[in-house]
Amino acid sequence: MTDTGSLLAKVVGPEHMLMEDRDPEEYGHDESLAVAARRPRYVVRPASTAEVSEILAVAAMQRVPVTARGSGTGLCGACVPGTDGIVVSFERMNHVVEIDADNHVAVVQPGVTLAELDDHAAEFGLCYPVRPGEPSASVGGTIATNAGGMHAVRHGVTRHHVLGVEAVLASGAIVRSGGKYVKTSTGYDLTQLLVGSEGTLALVTEATLRLKPRAGHGATMLAPFATAEEITRAVPRLLATGLDPLALEYVDMLTMAAMTAQQDLGLGIPQQVRDTALAYLVAVLEGQSTERLEADVETLGGQLLELGAADVCRGWIGPFPPDR
Repeated sequence: MTDTGSLLAKVVGPEHMLMEDRDPEEYGHDESLAVAARRPRYVVRPASTAEVSEILAVAAMQRVPVTARGSGTGLCGACVPGTDGIVVSFERMNHVVEIDADNHVAVVQPGVTLAELDDHAAEFGLCYPVRPGEPSASVGGTIATNAGGMHAVRHGVTRHHVLGVEAVLASGAIVRSGGKYVKTSTGYDLTQLLVGSEGTLALVTEATLRLKPRAGHGATMLAPFATAEEITRAVPRLLATGLDPLALEYVDMLTMAAMTAQQDLGLGIPQQVRDTALAYLVAVLEGQSTERLEADVETLGGQLLELGAADVCRGWIGPFPPDR
């Protein structure tokens, strides 16, 4: 049987195939603290769907496990390779193929980072609203893990924005599912089956993503509560008002104390209130004008007080600041 390394090097070129004795350690782990790193046997860096197809065909023939890797910023161990396995790194497949401003759609390769996609979309007054907290995360990685983030309250998680994929099955076969449309009534929804599958069903080599109009302004608010239970009761009531906040984030007392001490932050909340608060609710609103946001902030502030907040501190309101 022909050596697996030789076959892989023939597909991607020797300079893009690393063996275990010379592959950087970062290919064996992500940012998870609970999953032990494993050193892969091979690391390959394809430049096209055709090369991914050939790699998986080799892996199938040689019966070698395969793990897909994007930026490696995940926290769930999804890109930690199997023992003696192949890591398929999508770092070279990092092109924004198209921004279709008329249909609010982006077509991208899996190695594109969220920051890069956002920069391209911004040129057309659009945005990709999935914000898992790390702008250097790759699109392919967020699709594999169905990443969410603070903006999921308003915009949902990754699967709500994936309209179609090109993917390669374990056999090396290339398949396409979905596209630049929001509804199809026939057949299995392969696109949504692949979102969140962590590379166990296929490797996504191109994605068609839904974009949203870019909101130019935002506002933040901070509300201390006596207990976490009060926050859990308040959140569904706030969502029922129709204000549709961009984010509602719970912060416990210890985390807030650590953040304020580390960053030397002044919360604008009286000390006697902070002494009794065991939990905080951070609310973020977005909109196209500060005038509308001012009214929403006043409404939301009143509702928070009615729902048991000990105080309401208004943060910035105006043009969105840089988020990375």
